[in-house]
Amino acid sequence: MATPGRRVAIVGAGFGGLWAARGFAHTDFHVTLIDRNNYHTFLPLLYQVAAAEIEPEEIVYPVRSILRPLRNVDFLLADVRGIDFAARTLHTGAVQVPYDYLIIAAGSATHFYGVPGAAEHAFSLKTLDDGVRLRNHILCSFERAAQDMNAERRRRRLTFAIVGGGPTGVEFAGALAELMRGPMKADFPRLDLGDSQVILVEGAGRLLPSLPERLGQYALRRLKKMGVEVRLNTVVDHVDATAVRFGDGSTVATETTVWTAGVRGEPTASNWGLPLDRNGRVAVGPGAEVGGLPGVYVIGDLARAEENGKLLPMVAPVAMQQGTWVAKNIRRREAGKAQLAFHYRDHGMMATIGRNAAVASVGGLALTGFPAWVAWLAVHLVKLIGFRNRLFVLINWAWDYFLFERMVRLIVPSASCRGCD
Repeated sequence: MATPGRRVAIVGAGFGGLWAARGFAHTDFHVTLIDRNNYHTFLPLLYQVAAAEIEPEEIVYPVRSILRPLRNVDFLLADVRGIDFAARTLHTGAVQVPYDYLIIAAGSATHFYGVPGAAEHAFSLKTLDDGVRLRNHILCSFERAAQDMNAERRRRRLTFAIVGGGPTGVEFAGALAELMRGPMKADFPRLDLGDSQVILVEGAGRLLPSLPERLGQYALRRLKKMGVEVRLNTVVDHVDATAVRFGDGSTVATETTVWTAGVRGEPTASNWGLPLDRNGRVAVGPGAEVGGLPGVYVIGDLARAEENGKLLPMVAPVAMQQGTWVAKNIRRREAGKAQLAFHYRDHGMMATIGRNAAVASVGGLALTGFPAWVAWLAVHLVKLIGFRNRLFVLINWAWDYFLFERMVRLIVPSASCRGCD
């Protein structure tokens, strides 16, 4: 049992932060969960928001609703502007939050690797705002192309370059290709979609490098069949508003470059006095504590954690397991018990590649095609928070599957797309 009044502050309401908060349910700890948004985003389906498959509100859930059963957990909508580790206090502007234990699960941001122009002109896909902004831009591109008499400019507006051949890049490329060849073709019968193309760029020699090679080869064949141009062993040298240039000197004229090539630790952590590596992550020990800062834990994408000599991947399951484990160890510490060692349980990875096709690596098994696609649907539907969200996502998926139609091709706000500039 915790000493009465022991305070835990958790920064970030992503997977790591939420699972840590749940780990203190029905205890004597006083927990404060802090986030700049009042909702949790189910990031694995964010690309479907950008591809007009599902509504933005179907992948988010109010944090206060999630925490409602946890009577000892409070929520604070705020930005953490600074941390006084000596005084054990978080500064959020108007409010100061004292703590006895601090769990930082601030997540990650897009990593542009210093490529000139990428941060200014490429679209990220890390937040709900990113997804809505990209959806608006894609739909606007078609509207503007339909009004444009200039063939070169029209082709540029209907060319979409996706940088990064990992799961997000592969999934978005497939979803965007299906959007263009299906609903958009029906919506714009007078627009020659022969001018349109989706280009997926990967710096390595294969797609999905974190999965078995056979699955990467399957994804390559599937995307090519869907009309996606895949460029392997290709690095981006420069991005601007109307083109992306590659390391071999070639250039693609496009007004849409989507960057899914990498992530780094949340940049605001640099203002908190934490020791960061070159990728903006905090090196932590086996107990997830920050060296020299007792009682301060960093988990999830922001943590540079190793197990058996290998860095843990920046994926949601790692954050969830770390959140649960750190909460358990804090409880054990207060009870005078020994700390438990963390062991990441890798349940596998999967990626969908359009209708009836996916890849999955689970428990040593490598699945492709329809069985992997059904498994992908089931896993993501079950893990989505909220019955309403599950229901509406399922309805949208069924509508799209049986009627070849996407219901959410909305440019919101409409003022964001006017005329043909």
